[in-house]
Amino acid sequence: MPKALLLENIHPFAAESLRNHGFEVETMKGALGEDELIEALDGVDVLGVRSKTNVTSKVLAARPGLTAVGCFCIGTNQVDLADAGRRGIAVFNAPYSNTRSVVELVICDIICLMRRIPAHTHHIKHGVWDKSASGSHEVRGKTLGIIGYGNIGSQLSVLAEALGMRVVFYDLEEKLALGNAHRCATLNELLEQSDAVTLHVDGRKSNTGFFGEDQFAHMKPGAIFINLSRGFVADLDALKRHLDDGSVAGAAVDVFPVEPKKAGDPFATPLAEEDNMILTPHIGGSTLEAQEAIGHFVSQRLEDYFEKGSTSLSVNLPQINLGPHTGVARIAHLHENLPGVLARVNHVLGDENINISAQSLATEGELGYVVTDVATMPSQETLDKLAHLNGTIRMRVVR
Repeated sequence: MPKALLLENIHPFAAESLRNHGFEVETMKGALGEDELIEALDGVDVLGVRSKTNVTSKVLAARPGLTAVGCFCIGTNQVDLADAGRRGIAVFNAPYSNTRSVVELVICDIICLMRRIPAHTHHIKHGVWDKSASGSHEVRGKTLGIIGYGNIGSQLSVLAEALGMRVVFYDLEEKLALGNAHRCATLNELLEQSDAVTLHVDGRKSNTGFFGEDQFAHMKPGAIFINLSRGFVADLDALKRHLDDGSVAGAAVDVFPVEPKKAGDPFATPLAEEDNMILTPHIGGSTLEAQEAIGHFVSQRLEDYFEKGSTSLSVNLPQINLGPHTGVARIAHLHENLPGVLARVNHVLGDENINISAQSLATEGELGYVVTDVATMPSQETLDKLAHLNGTIRMRVVR
């Protein structure tokens, strides 16, 4: 029976689904450190994580029997994707499942900050009746600057326009503007006109410190700032300085450079002292609806890979979308992207007079992936030959 380990309080549906597909499943609420993870992965075929558990090259080297990793979240920067690919370990994520939840929280943050709700709440909790319209604004007619116009940024664009906001965005890649949104040629062009600035960039290492002192200095005076993307993207010390001097009127931060491994752990930030400030513990995608959708989506990707060899929507392997096999067995052969591998696979099978029922090949970068349905089960000798072909990374037989 294959074994799955699910960490970080992944939605129960994922465990239920994997068990229904023949997996023995162990679940844990918190994240694990590197050495703890290596120990926990003894005998594990499939690993499920969220954002706090780092699946490093050391972990992957120590547990070569691992077949797949499911990231039950949007990001995959917690996994060494290149090393996983070189070891034949497929990695999947959920790029769309929590989009709506994140967008709704951003809209909530914008309205609350524009109306200075955090500041009014803070004052009244401390016995001060501060009934005033000073500094409070409707969002209608204000300009929202979206940095990163991907799945989240583009859907946010649509909802913000429905509230009567003018939308501008900045993205390094060419993106289709939705509705009346306007693409800015430079980041500074966006910052200088936006009443609210929100970050939705990905977790690539080059985005570390992307939004710092210079970017805050270019923001429109009195604008608000929101970061629900990655904790290492924004310089929170610079944000605090601009909140303190009043150039930034308020901020919402959901992600931090260093976060606790599990719920209930202590956490402190100097931003807690700020007046018009919303601080949330990385809950942008943490709704029951989103977590259930993620549980459905990622567990199905893992099951399809393990049972069918399908790499559809994998983030690190060549993608082949496969249904049930058409022969008596399916041979999934991941290899270095070298000339002639497909011919050598077929030659080995032909030497045993094995008929091929169906075959698919995909290559991406340094990797190639060929999946072959066979009409008769190859002998162990033939399987050994396939597993030792030049360039072979991993071979699996799916029955």
